[in-house]
Amino acid sequence: MDIPTDVWGQLALEASQVYLTEGGQVRSPFASTTIEKLPDKVLLNIFSYLTHREICRMATVCKRWRMVAYDTRLWTHVSLRPEISGLHVGSLESLLALISIRFGPSLRYIELPIELITHTVLHELAAKCPNLTHMLLDFSTAMQLHDFSEMQAFPTKLRYLCICLSEVIFMEGFMRKIYNFINGLEILHLIGTYEKVEEEEEEIYEVINVHKLKSATPNLRVINLYGINFVDDSHIDAFSSNCIQLECLAVNYCNKVTGSTMKTLFQRSRRLTCLLMNGCSLQSEYVMQVEWEKSSIQELDVTATDLSTECLIDMLSRIPNLRFLSAGQINGFNDSVLKAWIEAGTARSLVALDVDSSDNISDEALLRFLSRHGGQLWGLVLSGMPHITDQLWQSVLHLLTNARILIMGTQERLGVNIHVDQLMDGIANSCPNLERLELRWDPENLRFSDKSQKAIDVLRVKCLKLKCLVLSDGRYYEIVKANFERADRTTVVRTSTNCRVSNYYLLSNYKDLIFN
Repeated sequence: MDIPTDVWGQLALEASQVYLTEGGQVRSPFASTTIEKLPDKVLLNIFSYLTHREICRMATVCKRWRMVAYDTRLWTHVSLRPEISGLHVGSLESLLALISIRFGPSLRYIELPIELITHTVLHELAAKCPNLTHMLLDFSTAMQLHDFSEMQAFPTKLRYLCICLSEVIFMEGFMRKIYNFINGLEILHLIGTYEKVEEEEEEIYEVINVHKLKSATPNLRVINLYGINFVDDSHIDAFSSNCIQLECLAVNYCNKVTGSTMKTLFQRSRRLTCLLMNGCSLQSEYVMQVEWEKSSIQELDVTATDLSTECLIDMLSRIPNLRFLSAGQINGFNDSVLKAWIEAGTARSLVALDVDSSDNISDEALLRFLSRHGGQLWGLVLSGMPHITDQLWQSVLHLLTNARILIMGTQERLGVNIHVDQLMDGIANSCPNLERLELRWDPENLRFSDKSQKAIDVLRVKCLKLKCLVLSDGRYYEIVKANFERADRTTVVRTSTNCRVSNYYLLSNYKDLIFN
């Protein structure tokens, strides 16, 4: 509701007035106004910007703040994994009290570590939190499961379930107790131990029965099987046989997947628009058997696979509406692939392209492709290629007027210098919609002048949507960070040690694919 101008004038007049105390000193009419005078609803709104750890500290200030801090509206999304920025709960009794008193019907999302996953806790969540729709169960550090033989209840309104698997603990004793409660699931994450695997090969156990799980979850739209060392093509076939609503399938870092059931997958899953297979052991012959021209696929990730040039040309020439392609770290992706793709005319819908570390693509081929399609791109990744320097970027930036995400540079020490002032100026003047930018060049290769502040100012002022600017730690990073901090944009500039940018932000199911 708009406030009348005369009211604003009166408020301004009152704010400008001063009063004299008995001693003749000047006193503002707001001198006695403190945070204690704020209404509870304003305090509640302020507290909503805090983490739960900070809210718990606020609760120790006074009785009123304690009452506000324990308002169930502040406890809709709760993580109880202290190693991942969550709260530490000392005992099961404490958690049961929290569920009953503090969480209640407001709870929508919860993360539980192995020590808090018991039938008693799950019973209490089912009884006291009827609106719980998102749950993460972390079994990754488990050496032994609790006894679930007496478990008779489980939250029934779950739409999102994430299970972090253990390498050695078999889950069937727990899973068979929950099958009857999870048929409404739409999003399923099974997170493996890919990042924990040591170089020495150890015996692999199939710790969860995917074939039984697929029968209990017929309504899945999004399936993410991340880094699971036992998942192979038979498991993909199992899900596709029962999940007719499937829109997005991610099997990143499942290195036993070869693609032998991909043809059947697309024949069954007519709604499948997103397929992510980064780091899989795809075989070109299987990929070429897929009826790509009849599929609905729009988003595809085949990064770090061994697909041949022939296979890539065949696939890209037959996918009619591809919007998102991630095909970095593939030796077979070369100039011939880009040329054939242009000639086939099937890149007309493309909005995101990632060819990271594709050393067999020349800058001339990239220039031809971007001259044709650069104006339609929202995301472009040309990193990890020593021969792609600021010269190519300067020549194509004027084409990238719709870019939201740009990633450039390589961490290798180069024999040439990168003139970053001119590059920043070109980005600022050509990409007004830019949201995320990463420069991966070694700090020693960046050349900038005493007038760098001007170029950074132009970037900061013209790219108002910029949320994230990632640079390698060094002198230039410090200059850029200080510039943005002076403008009170303290969270924008980050180091490549703590943050990496990706085109994945542009995936249509990005929010569903996030797991913690």
